[in-house]
Amino acid sequence: MAISARRTGRAARALILLPLALAAGAAAAQGYPTKPIRLLVPLAAGSTADIVSRYAGNELSKAVGQPVVVENKPGAGGTIAMAELARSAPDGYTIAFASQGTLVFNQAIYAKPGYDSLRDFAPVAFTGGVSNVMIVPPGSLAAKPADVIAAAKAKPGEVTFSSGGAGTSHHLSGVLFGQVTGTQLVHVPYKGAPQGVQAVMAGEVAMGFFNTPTVISQIKGGLVKALGVTSLKRSPLLPDLPTLDELGVKGYEVNTWFGFVAPAGTPPEIVARLNAELNRVFASAEARDKLGPQGFDLPPPITPAAFGRLIADDMAKWVPIVKAAGATSN
Repeated sequence: MAISARRTGRAARALILLPLALAAGAAAAQGYPTKPIRLLVPLAAGSTADIVSRYAGNELSKAVGQPVVVENKPGAGGTIAMAELARSAPDGYTIAFASQGTLVFNQAIYAKPGYDSLRDFAPVAFTGGVSNVMIVPPGSLAAKPADVIAAAKAKPGEVTFSSGGAGTSHHLSGVLFGQVTGTQLVHVPYKGAPQGVQAVMAGEVAMGFFNTPTVISQIKGGLVKALGVTSLKRSPLLPDLPTLDELGVKGYEVNTWFGFVAPAGTPPEIVARLNAELNRVFASAEARDKLGPQGFDLPPPITPAAFGRLIADDMAKWVPIVKAAGATSN
């Protein structure tokens, strides 16, 4: 009976405190924000994530009347920045512009990424995504994906590809390519996408798979050679470049996406405010004019809950693929 009474007392106290907690959260959201917001970007300056997050940060600052300070924290496939976000106060003043790589791929690539994407974050807003482009050095003899496949089969474990770090879409594009084509490729991670692209330009690696906005100028300038896009539809930026699926790598598809997340426990009212403001930013004609020509796909806005389902569904799809391929952060 004493145990039952204690449980009843705890339950009663919880019921009393719940409205107080909800009221406190609503009050905090009502005046939010009253100071600058930190926007962590887990990828390097010059990457697609950096380009889009800086645009969003500038527009969000105008909407909420407070500075949005972008902080690039690349390294370890984005785990450094995301682990910091997981440890941050859930008050809406620290958020991150995350990618499919940081939220999904890293959960399979890293034994201890420092965070659990489904437990430690509150999804805020989905912003869309981009395809990747398979590129090789300008002097490469490879003219099509079949040439790379033939070389990789002739010399297993010798054909290299670069990325902006383990767990990025660049990394997993190479992993999936090897898995689909039955080839053994060697992953060479760099600190960020710009360094990985530079490695392809310099011929330090045989190839790479990078976000279209990141490499479009190098492709058009002849600094790298594009062999195909990773989406099932051709990129409007490179309409004459076939998809890898078209070129014989049947069933191959990688479309990396991005979105904003906050620490778990961030008041729902603050999440809803950020979602509404960011949805307006990315639904604007200005965003379409600025980001569309760079290859960034802007889908219709969705709720935080729908974004959360997208993350969970994508994790269910990709984690088995990554584990089957044996891909790690090493």
